[in-house]
Amino acid sequence: MNREKTFCEECRKDVEYIVETTVIMSNLKGEVYEYKGKKAVCTECGNEVYVAEIEDENLKALYDAYRQKNGIISLEKIQEIPQKYNIGKRPLSLLLGWGEMTFSRYCEGDIPSKQYSDILQKVYDDPAFYMELLEKNKDNLKSSQAYEKSKRKVLEFLANGKKIDSKLEKTIQYLLHKCGDITPLALQKALYYVQGFFFAFEGRFLFEEDCEAWVHGPVYRDVYYKYSSYLFNPIEKVEELDESVFTTAEKVILDSVIKNFCCYSGKTLERFTNQEKPWLVTRGNLPVDEPSDKVISKELIGSYFTAVKKKYNMLNPGDIEEYSKAIFEQIK
Repeated sequence: MNREKTFCEECRKDVEYIVETTVIMSNLKGEVYEYKGKKAVCTECGNEVYVAEIEDENLKALYDAYRQKNGIISLEKIQEIPQKYNIGKRPLSLLLGWGEMTFSRYCEGDIPSKQYSDILQKVYDDPAFYMELLEKNKDNLKSSQAYEKSKRKVLEFLANGKKIDSKLEKTIQYLLHKCGDITPLALQKALYYVQGFFFAFEGRFLFEEDCEAWVHGPVYRDVYYKYSSYLFNPIEKVEELDESVFTTAEKVILDSVIKNFCCYSGKTLERFTNQEKPWLVTRGNLPVDEPSDKVISKELIGSYFTAVKKKYNMLNPGDIEEYSKAIFEQIK
């Protein structure tokens, strides 16, 4: 029994009450919703009595039912976003291009429109999408400190959230162990060439992730965000590596790409990829400086590098050298 008291209109006095679970039907925005709620019952006369806290809980349950039926993000997820990305409510609202108090109102229980809800849901689900917003709209923030704090948090989140046992991650670790000074730009291009030549020789792709046709060549989005803080500087070398996770065939191709492509700078490799069919076809008629998130299809990569292997009469991965020298001569 609850020892709290409330006023009972039937008994005309303050009484103790008990709380019961019940099914409630309520109208919201022209529709009727059924949901589980609570009611307070006078212990003396058995009539329902008013308790503000219970009414607030029932109102939230009604809103939750509305959100669930209409695909609106939950209040709990909205309230978690600022903590997840280490950013204040007002800066987050500005980052999203909304009014300064808009996000705060949603945190207090206001229900966002479906359009705004979808944005918030994507922000909640996808740290890479949030990182893209942070970079794109950082000038909306009133202080660089808010940007830096949030960027550190999301980079940490992306690094920790990445499956360390994925083939892509293992390939990155192999490249960072074997290569000398490799920058983020050079790493992106090395991954692209590994993927292409692995298909050419093995008839399958080494890892499942797709790259996109960005201005500066093929880019694996998650890899970009993970190492973006290095800017144009070499990524820290991986000192220890378990090579047993790779087959002999995989290591032969990886080593040939390292020998024949990682000897060039990231900017040189960018010039390589930006005259090759996969990047050119995917970009289409876009201006050279126009951002794009178009995926370079694996089929396009596979067919191009298969044709390269045939054109240069490559019998084994060591023959990749002929192509790398030829394409270097073309850009000189």
